[in-house]
Amino acid sequence: MKAIKAALAALALMVAAPAAQAQSALNDILNSGVMKVGTTGDWNPMTMKDPATNSYTGYDIDVMTAMAQDLGVEVEFVPTDWKTLVNGVVAGTYHLTGSASISPARAKAAGYSDSYFTLATVPLINKKDADKYKDWADLDNAEVIVAATLGTTQEKQVKEFFPNAQHKIVEAPARDFQEVLAGRATAHITSNVEANKLVQEYPELMIVPVSAPRARTPVAMLLPQGDQVWINYVNTWIELKKQAGFFDDLGAKWNLGN
Repeated sequence: MKAIKAALAALALMVAAPAAQAQSALNDILNSGVMKVGTTGDWNPMTMKDPATNSYTGYDIDVMTAMAQDLGVEVEFVPTDWKTLVNGVVAGTYHLTGSASISPARAKAAGYSDSYFTLATVPLINKKDADKYKDWADLDNAEVIVAATLGTTQEKQVKEFFPNAQHKIVEAPARDFQEVLAGRATAHITSNVEANKLVQEYPELMIVPVSAPRARTPVAMLLPQGDQVWINYVNTWIELKKQAGFFDDLGAKWNLGN
């Protein structure tokens, strides 16, 4: 672990001087002593906000805390939501985000780090409807209402996966699974990781026993698109942490099963 920190510290020092000319986020972080991270706080178990303490916990939070420690700076979590996640990176509101699905739409405006995790999409319904919906095709009809949260990858997926169903798009802080719980939607789709957590928290929900999950998607951090110095540092950090088993250990801690 000391060797990793030493290597990362050396890399940061090497790029600090040229970063000043390039106005890199890395240089700003080293000068200010603070790394600002955009996070939504609504994606269990990746990022969860406790309104009572205004604090965050989760897989992403552990990742970003570890990165800040290796940089020798403090971490500041900046509240955001899915529909403005990319805008915050572009505007410089934060230096990077926590985990986000890699998509061509986002890549038009923002850069990505290397991926360190992969998700897949599954549908959830109320258990009372278990006999009606047993695979993807059962949900693709005009009587079904499928919910999604505005700005998420799932907003696009519900329209792609269920062209014949009704689509209910809700805006944060509302969440799509709440529509199913309240009976305002038949189903919603989410990552397999969040789905496993939701059915533990809400016993009335169940994952539809589909033949196979869809849309296996790598996740990564969003970064300023033109800031190659910062992107290089983050990618180096990710690779060193992979080799050290950091992501495997963290996945086990949060029971991600990936």
